[in-house]
Amino acid sequence: MSESVIADFVGQFNSEVASRGDPVKGRVVLSQKRLVLAASEDDKLTIPLDTIFDIAIGQVPPDLGDFFDSTVTIAFEKGGRRLVAAIEADDEKIEKFGTLLFKAIINGTETTVKERARVGGRVTDDEFQSAGLFLTPGSVEFRRGDDTFAIDLETVSDFDRTSREIAGGTRPVLVVRHMQNGTAVTTLAALASSRKMSILGRYLRREYSGLMEELQNVDLTKDKKEVLVAMYSTGDMEGMPLAGILGKDSAAVSMLLQDLEADGLIQDGSDGPTLTPKGQVVASRFLEDVNV
Repeated sequence: MSESVIADFVGQFNSEVASRGDPVKGRVVLSQKRLVLAASEDDKLTIPLDTIFDIAIGQVPPDLGDFFDSTVTIAFEKGGRRLVAAIEADDEKIEKFGTLLFKAIINGTETTVKERARVGGRVTDDEFQSAGLFLTPGSVEFRRGDDTFAIDLETVSDFDRTSREIAGGTRPVLVVRHMQNGTAVTTLAALASSRKMSILGRYLRREYSGLMEELQNVDLTKDKKEVLVAMYSTGDMEGMPLAGILGKDSAAVSMLLQDLEADGLIQDGSDGPTLTPKGQVVASRFLEDVNV
């Protein structure tokens, strides 16, 4: 292959293209343009990256064999058919390979983005601008020359997919609601390719579900929620006694703050306790619950 190799390792794989019934051991080679599953010199399956329309980690169709959980499953088109291939290796290798595969397909994709389509409850008059889309650890970046706008995935409260009329045509649009400097912001990103939009959505759902799983493991009592929402709603806490705002004993509030700091939801700043990005997301999600 003329393009550079991104990943090259030994694993097991199977596909609907192969006539074999059981997985076979061989080389898995990922480059900038294709994925090759090579059982031998004469037994290779080449999958161009532009034919892949879905990627799942840890999910394997039952007719492809008895796989372990450490698996990447790829859906692709070949000869007018929609087919599936599954690749198995150890946990660390599969995790790294899955991320590299997502990046190989998505990175550099031309995107039309409106960074701050909505700030709080206000719709802005910002325009869509062209940018290159890149997946980086913990974030999604939109690059325009030397200018980079990044969305920290820990600050995302919600996202979904819609369609918009842009430049005279209907395009799939990713709607991301996230926190930016303590303010709720909505960013819109339009991709020309529905295929890449679906793969990006799969990547974000996987990353986001992991973050939500972390939050579910945090014991958020009603009192803790009230503290988070009070800090989120009042913004700058300097000179404002939180106990007085909540109508609670200062010692009790101090204990709650210690627990929330241990949960990674608040941090001690020079002007007093402040919400972490994760804390801002949690507070925004529970704001309606506390008000009710």
